[in-house]
Amino acid sequence: MGSEVILIKPTVKLKNEYLSFYQEWKETGENMVPWVISKDPSDFAGMVQSLLDAEKGDNLPANWVPDSTYWLVNQNNRVIGAVNIRHSLTEKLLQTGGHIGYGIRPSERRKGYATKLLALSLEKVMELGITKVLVTCDENNIGSAKTILNNGGIEDSSFAEEDGNIVRRFWIEI
Repeated sequence: MGSEVILIKPTVKLKNEYLSFYQEWKETGENMVPWVISKDPSDFAGMVQSLLDAEKGDNLPANWVPDSTYWLVNQNNRVIGAVNIRHSLTEKLLQTGGHIGYGIRPSERRKGYATKLLALSLEKVMELGITKVLVTCDENNIGSAKTILNNGGIEDSSFAEEDGNIVRRFWIEI
């Protein structure tokens, strides 16, 4: 990992850097993880405001829990990754979503950023008063499983989704 990285709250000041991150991800055709990065950024200020509102629990869809989104940036403000931290768990989140969803832009993977992103995210979770954190990944995502294990994850029972996808579930005690 060539540079130091920090977590920041979404900001309109980094519009170009974020759009570069978003566009790179779109071009791969991969699922966008965490889900918040799939939000349409064409009204950039509106998108940033919706992320900040969600942290306060404002304007949430029914049955949604408040969540905090952060961007992982380097000293040049390049957006390397993103994380979405849910403040509590619904039954569905307990099975497949967990407290933390995160992703690293495709060109920056396999450089140790995911492990650092999850470690920084656990500090944010602690600030929320959560001491036992659920983190999940698809069974075939070996890199993500290693990232979770590197951050102290203890594997629990897996969950089979309706489409047959197997979700591995890990608990991390802070």
